[in-house]
This record gives sequence, C-alpha cells and structure tokens, in this order.
Amino acid sequence: MTELPIPPFRAEHIGSLLRPEELLVKRGEFDRGVVSEAELRLVEDKTIERAIALQLELGLSSITDGEFRRKAYSDSFTTDVFSGVKISSTNDQNWTYSDVNGETTEGRVPIVVDKLEWLGPTNLENFKFVAERAGEGIPKVTLPGPCYIHFRAGRENISRQTYPKLDGFWQDLISAYVKELNALYSAGCRYIQLDETSIAKLGDPKIREGLTKRGDDWQDLLEIYTDVINDILKQTPIDLAVGLHLCRGNKAGSWQAVGGYNDMATKLFGKLDVQFYFLEFDSPRAGGFEPLREVPDNKTIILGLVSTKTNILENADMLKRRIEEAAKFVDIKRLGLSPQCGFASLDKGNAISFKNQSEKIRCVVDVAREVWGYQPIFEL
Repeated sequence: MTELPIPPFRAEHIGSLLRPEELLVKRGEFDRGVVSEAELRLVEDKTIERAIALQLELGLSSITDGEFRRKAYSDSFTTDVFSGVKISSTNDQNWTYSDVNGETTEGRVPIVVDKLEWLGPTNLENFKFVAERAGEGIPKVTLPGPCYIHFRAGRENISRQTYPKLDGFWQDLISAYVKELNALYSAGCRYIQLDETSIAKLGDPKIREGLTKRGDDWQDLLEIYTDVINDILKQTPIDLAVGLHLCRGNKAGSWQAVGGYNDMATKLFGKLDVQFYFLEFDSPRAGGFEPLREVPDNKTIILGLVSTKTNILENADMLKRRIEEAAKFVDIKRLGLSPQCGFASLDKGNAISFKNQSEKIRCVVDVAREVWGYQPIFEL
C-alpha cells in the first residue's frame, strides 16, 4: 500500500508533548518575575530541540515544537494573536472538565472586550525554529480553531458596544486567521492543523441544552462555524495542507463533552472544505465509526485511537481490529492513525510518564507500518 500524500501521514500525532521538568521550573520562575523572557527562551529552545529529536527517533514524519512555548493551548494563542480578548475562568457546568472519578475542574472562557485585531504573526518564529531543525521531517503548526472564542463566550461575552451585530465580529476573526495562515505560508509552512474542538462538542446533549439556554441553536452554530472555516480557507493558498482536529477536551486527562459525530456528519464531512480530519475515537464518548460513511472519496481520516489520557498502552492487534472496523465506512487507503489528542494541552500535561508517551507514539508508528507499510519521510 502506498504512502498517503504529504501530508497527512499514516502515523500522526496531534502536537503537544509532555513538558520536561526543567522547562516547567523555568516557566514558573518567569511567571514569578525571577528570570527574564530571554532566559526562559533559552530553556524552551533547548527542550524543543530534544523534542524534535525524539519525534524523529520515534519515526514520526510530522514534527512540532511540542507546544513547549505555550502555557495553555487555547489561551496562549488567543491572547497572543488578538487584541481585544481577555481570558476568564468559569464553573459553568457546560465548560468544566470531568475525569474518570467524576471530579470536575473549572473551564476557561474568552471575553471579547474590544475590537479583534491581528497582533502580527504569532507562530512565525516558532515555525522557523522547528523547520531549521526538523531535517527531512515536515514541520506542522497547530492552531486553535477560529470558532473557540464564540463557542465559549457566546453573545453575552462579546462586547455589544464594539460589535452590536456579530457580523463584524466574524469578519474581524476571519481576517486575523487569514493573515496568520498566510504569514506562515510565506515563511515556508505547508502543514497546519486547526483544533476546532467546538464542533465535536456540539454532539453533547448537555452542551446543546446550555447553548439553547443562552439563545443559541447547535445546528445554527454548526452552519456558522462551517462557513467561517471555509471563508478562511478560501483566502489561503491551495497548496497549504490544512487538517481539522476534533476532540472533546483534554485537560490533564479530563474531558469536557460526550457524544458522537452522527448528527453533524453531513456538514462536517461534506460541507467543510478541509482536506483531512484528526478524529477522537479512543473511548465510547466519541461514538462509533458509522458517521464516517458520510466522508467524501477525496478526504482522509486520521483515527485517534490511542489515548493520551491513560498510561495503559494500547494493544496493537486491538488497534488493527478497530482500523478494520472503520474501513467498513471509509476505504482503508484513506485512513491513518494517531493519538486522540496531544499529551499536554496545558503545560501541566496529562497523567502519564515520558516512557508512556514514547511507547504510545511508537505504537502508532509500528501499527501504521504493519497496516499501511508506513515509512517515515526521511526513510523514503
């Protein structure tokens, strides 16, 4: 079986990796004002170089910076890219996170207090740093999806003085994303992953109820979010590979939503103009593979079957059986394998060890070799 077009690859990962202790210590010192930004940057650079080497050693073809320069995935990007946004915490049950013990932790909500304006290319230097060190690997930039701000904030947390109608908000949001993606493209980036977890969460009955209470209909939001993403992609180069990652939350092993892709499959796969999807499928919370029957023949699905939320290593034969189950709905030639999400969406990371992390990534690579004959790009 031939390798997938580049990208995506048969063996993939979602982006974030566990932060080394020395980086966590240095960031804590920076937050307390003990060390300078330059001193923090030196430790970031050193640990990212090791993370790049690890990804290559494990056989990955797509290479990220491990998201080591971000303290919190969505928060860091949102406040760095846009003026006019601040982040608040919330205990609203629609946005809290739950773990296997039923315990909950607070969620984060962006608040739009002024006009959204692009502050300049936030990820440009990070991309260049990885590109210069990735060898023959392909640098991948991971970005939170554009709909996160509206999904979490809702109308009530978007300034009515600045945006009496939401049309202006969406126009400014789209404009900022187009500028960010095109700046990355101009620097040589050809692989971007948008993490639009908002869409996956629309499948949760509890969240739908909460949206209704605030005056939103989940089906209307799916339509709007699809149009927003498509509008962005229409204004970016055709040879910029953009994939969409969907999951239901990943905060230190906890999650935010439950529900499959069934009700949204037609628009998600048929109307959205992305070329490929990274889909969470590591637990029953994500539902079955049946919605994949809606995937058009020109799109690729990367199955997120390996869990970053648990230190239990997946059985290779079990993974191969699940791939075969998915292949009943999508041609196996258009499938790949990955973890369901990153290993550390926050700098604290999930409750697994560095050894667990490497074993899970190597498992993805080994299974991809057996199923599709995957070879890392630097071996081709």
